[in-house]
Amino acid sequence: MTSTGPLAPRLPSPLDEARDPRFERHGLRLLLKRDDLVHPHLVGNKWRKLVPNIAAAGGRPLVTFGGAYSNHLRATAAAGRLLGLPTTGVVRGQELAGRPLNPSLARCAADGMRLHFVDRSTYRRKAEPETLAGILRAAGAEGAYVVPEGGSNAEAVRGCRALGAELRGHAEVVAVACGTGGTLAGLAAGLAADGRALGIPVLKGGFLEADIQALQERAFGARTGVWSLDDRFHFGGYARTTPELEAFARDFEQRHGLPVERLYVAKLLYGLVALAEEGAFARGSTIAAVVTGRPFPEPPAAAPER
Repeated sequence: MTSTGPLAPRLPSPLDEARDPRFERHGLRLLLKRDDLVHPHLVGNKWRKLVPNIAAAGGRPLVTFGGAYSNHLRATAAAGRLLGLPTTGVVRGQELAGRPLNPSLARCAADGMRLHFVDRSTYRRKAEPETLAGILRAAGAEGAYVVPEGGSNAEAVRGCRALGAELRGHAEVVAVACGTGGTLAGLAAGLAADGRALGIPVLKGGFLEADIQALQERAFGARTGVWSLDDRFHFGGYARTTPELEAFARDFEQRHGLPVERLYVAKLLYGLVALAEEGAFARGSTIAAVVTGRPFPEPPAAAPER
């Protein structure tokens, strides 16, 4: 499944240098790990996390969870379409059930995903066995393989270990934006002792360190690799942005020709620029930023010059 067929990836993903004076004046080199180019429909860390779960599902239908703008829901729906697997998305927010679908959920539905909306209180308790069983019954998804929110479980973490292995020897620090933490958990393990992993959480709350350690313990038996988090760059929480972040993202796009996804990648890159200015990285260091996604909806391609 991973080397041929509709989920065939481009691996290793490209590693490109980004010449940027905001890093160079501090004696730093910036690399962009273009995981957004791994697969046209399962972008970046979504491919790395979903493919091991699809293999574990053994052909069973998939059910998973996410908010109204979830990249993970869209990737799961796309995988189901490509493989001919039924998919169900449990969406946070019962109040959304009677409204027109936003572009993200409309893409899920167009790819064949059945959407089941639940109230926010129930959604928060979805990891409890009784609550989960009730959700699956109500969604008509009993017997389906359950992929957790964000795709982060032991299978996904082991899948993301290859990302760290691809970056060994290329950078002293490898940074990634974090939602549920599965990518960082695997990345750090793949780097081993060859560098340190830095996570930039995009949610508020300060809970992620314990979650990442628990993911590593389930996947590898213990906390693994050298990693840390800096939770100052969430810009108000998940799916929150500000005019300052938007201006930063547009400027980065113009400087480097990279379409900057706003909810994860923009916060990562903003955080790295701020940390460089603070002197957080030793002079002579190479910093690799993992580009885990593309903007959605994707901007239209520029018309060729005549």
